[in-house]
Amino acid sequence: MTGPREADASGAVVWLMAEFTALTGREEEVERLLLALADEVRREPGCLEFQPHRVVAPPAGVDVAAGPAPVGTRFVVVEAYRDREAFTAHLAAPYGAVFNGALGPLIVEDGSVLTFLARG
Repeated sequence: MTGPREADASGAVVWLMAEFTALTGREEEVERLLLALADEVRREPGCLEFQPHRVVAPPAGVDVAAGPAPVGTRFVVVEAYRDREAFTAHLAAPYGAVFNGALGPLIVEDGSVLTFLARG
């Protein structure tokens, strides 16, 4: 599930989820920024996966409880980097700072909320 490039032999892949909530009426602008960022990040040599998602309601006719995330305004990005060095390089990329500067006034939080993941 890592995508087109594989992790290095050490298996030290950095997995995380970035989440943020668009302000009402700013959802489409946030989505445009995020999709443009995805194009840049996916070209990073150490990026294994960068998959943006928008929280939606469960499919019609499916009897499950929806999670607490706001439908339509919450964005989740699943990311994976080859190793810590690749993740550090991602954080240092200049387009990331531009994205974060543009995103800040459009979201509820002070910035992306990062949750680091381990396969289990």
